[in-house]
Amino acid sequence: MSNPSSRPLSTNVSEAKATPKTSAFSRVFNRNGHGSSPEPETKPTGPPKSVWREYFESAVVTVIMALFGMTFVVQAVKVPTGSMQNTITIGDHLLVNKFIFAPGKTFPFLPQREIRRGDIIVFKYPGNRYDPRRDESPNNRPIITNYVKRVIGLPGDRISIQGRNVIVNGKALPEHRIEAVDKRDEKSPLVVDTDPPRKPGETYDVYYHPGSGDEQSSEDYDAFTHEGNGKELVVPENKYFVMGDNRENSEDSRYWGFVPREFVIGRAMFVYWSYDESAPTDGNPISNFLLNTRWGRTGTMVK
Repeated sequence: MSNPSSRPLSTNVSEAKATPKTSAFSRVFNRNGHGSSPEPETKPTGPPKSVWREYFESAVVTVIMALFGMTFVVQAVKVPTGSMQNTITIGDHLLVNKFIFAPGKTFPFLPQREIRRGDIIVFKYPGNRYDPRRDESPNNRPIITNYVKRVIGLPGDRISIQGRNVIVNGKALPEHRIEAVDKRDEKSPLVVDTDPPRKPGETYDVYYHPGSGDEQSSEDYDAFTHEGNGKELVVPENKYFVMGDNRENSEDSRYWGFVPREFVIGRAMFVYWSYDESAPTDGNPISNFLLNTRWGRTGTMVK
């Protein structure tokens, strides 16, 4: 009789080969404690980029970013007239903050706000509805030409003019009034004649010719006749009343009316370059740039 214990095991039981499992730690160190050998680097498929292609791609990205910035963030403008002298002079090149007055809802964590009285804004010239002949000049085209002025009246404000005083809602604006004269070349800054001490609240300067301005009144300007009763007008909703700081040499809301909110481009921030167009030139662009640049104005804030 055979011994049951000596019978062979059934061959129906299959033998599986055990596969050792690797832990995350063992991927870093092998059993000898040394670092595991790095996997071979895979080379990118396709032809290699040439130097010119890399330059081209960088240029395309730069242009796209510049266009985005010029469309939504900042814009460069040049000042060709003296209506804002001496706050802004002829030949100043300004950077305009377009984002601060962006239309729509404002958020507290973004640098946005509503337009305030005293802001210097850049806007599209709305045209002169009272005297369209003033818009026939190629340098003064409605919608196409950009203007730079200071905001005087906000929507709902009552505006009138009594001599050198601009009356807003029954009170004279606290403006620092300086007497100055124009040079004959019409491109130089104003020459200050009388600069009285600044009073509290006078945050910006305005300029008048010596001995003039006291006789001015609302009746002298078309806007008060067409938009008001000849003596006073009320700024409509979503519109602004603007004036130049060079009060006797500025075509502004006194002559052609209000600035619609949708025409406002942005707020003038600072002078990134100022070139004295009244200075003599010698035909050499390098020496003209070095000698005629107003280095003292370049980089200054507009206020």
